[in-house]
Amino acid sequence: MTDLEKFVNQDGRDKLIKEVRKKINDLGITYIYYQFVSVTGRIVGKGVPADHWETIAAKGFQLVYGATANLFLDRHGNYIGYGPEASELVGLPEPETFVQLPWDKRVARVFCTCFRNREEEINPGGHLTSDCRGNLKIFQDEFKLKHGMHLRAGTEPEMMWLTKKESGEPTGDGFSRPYCYHIDQFESLRPVYMKVIEYSRAMGLDIIQGDHEDAPGQLELNFMYDEVLRNADRLTTYRQICAQVAREHNLIACFMSKPFMGVSANGCHTNVSLWKGGELKSTPIGNNPLPGMHQVFTHVSGGENMFMPDPSIDEVKPGPVGLNSIAGMLSHLPALTCLGSPTVNSYRRLWDTGFWAPVYADWGYQNRTCSVRVSAPGRVEYRSVDSTHNPYLLGSGILKAFDDGLDNKMDPGEPEKKNIYEAMKEGKKVDKLPLTLGEAINRLENDKVIKSALPDEMLKVFMHYKKDEWERFLSAVTQWDVDTYLDVLP
Repeated sequence: MTDLEKFVNQDGRDKLIKEVRKKINDLGITYIYYQFVSVTGRIVGKGVPADHWETIAAKGFQLVYGATANLFLDRHGNYIGYGPEASELVGLPEPETFVQLPWDKRVARVFCTCFRNREEEINPGGHLTSDCRGNLKIFQDEFKLKHGMHLRAGTEPEMMWLTKKESGEPTGDGFSRPYCYHIDQFESLRPVYMKVIEYSRAMGLDIIQGDHEDAPGQLELNFMYDEVLRNADRLTTYRQICAQVAREHNLIACFMSKPFMGVSANGCHTNVSLWKGGELKSTPIGNNPLPGMHQVFTHVSGGENMFMPDPSIDEVKPGPVGLNSIAGMLSHLPALTCLGSPTVNSYRRLWDTGFWAPVYADWGYQNRTCSVRVSAPGRVEYRSVDSTHNPYLLGSGILKAFDDGLDNKMDPGEPEKKNIYEAMKEGKKVDKLPLTLGEAINRLENDKVIKSALPDEMLKVFMHYKKDEWERFLSAVTQWDVDTYLDVLP
């Protein structure tokens, strides 16, 4: 059977399809968004009346391959990744991801896996390798099978709520003042964040804490960590929720890394750990009845955290699995930077070093000057990630880095306890991360391990997209150019 046929004929899928039909009827759903995620993390797909659920679940919908690259043109007028002559992908829904949209309860969403067209001459019905979510699902399963462990991730998505003009353009101001952790500024955004929390809970995100950060209008709301694929789905859902709440409050939900210089950027620190065992635990989050499939409201819980210290070796250091994994991440950090800091603007964050920018490939305990830190016993925080990243690509990259570290029993060396800048003044040699998108692209191109996280057509699409973005920047005349060079002579 083809990959597509195996997917459709999975054990238990027919039962799940019937369960979704019952949810459709019970909740009064009349329309469904069938969505997948593009190379840049955008949500794309189709909307179909709920009457056709069974047909779409069995046969799928078709959409041009170029949708995986947002159907954007490069600077030469060519479609990125795929031309108009390319076939159409087949998108098939994953019933267990079905959930109602709380802002319009007539509408639901379901994530989809993408396949090559059934009529393709080469690999018909095969997995579409430019489907980043489908790739992560495959890599997650392969890692489990090989190592007997799974990756759990928790993200800290910072973003800014910006005011806008009547035209819809940003005013250049955040809604609140740039006072970090001040409850008064947090309170000023209460109508916004309470609506975000309301919608998040209705869509399976277990919000655990939040605060006002130190940039204008900057909030961070955290949700419970989970297996890396479900966490990526929830981060994608969180962004979708914020965009809707912004529409309701006439604001802009800004995930751009650095809209303002001189204040902190929108980072998205990613906490990771490897686990053995555990089981899915129901987390209804106040929903009764559940406004979607029960799998949306579950988290993997329990099991053995393989990043915890081994007291027989060291009371503080992560155990051997953790150390090997940290070493693998450090070894591939320059290439991972292209996935964690994926835009030209991302590197404004890394240049603004007075704001704890993590620009050095080192690790430590609670040391925010390092790119990788042990943020608590049993987990490691990767700091060189911002809020524009695609969590499916980064999750795949981290799995590949950990796999390399485990296979080769890599050693990360001793953790840095000092401020990294002070340690370097005293003579420590530490590699610097790429400080431009162009340099990050080059480092990725020369790293076979991280490139394997972007298989086949995904690598082609990603490189086309990112090289075009870098070339557009290099060829653009900015206000800085005009301010600096307009009267350079005589």
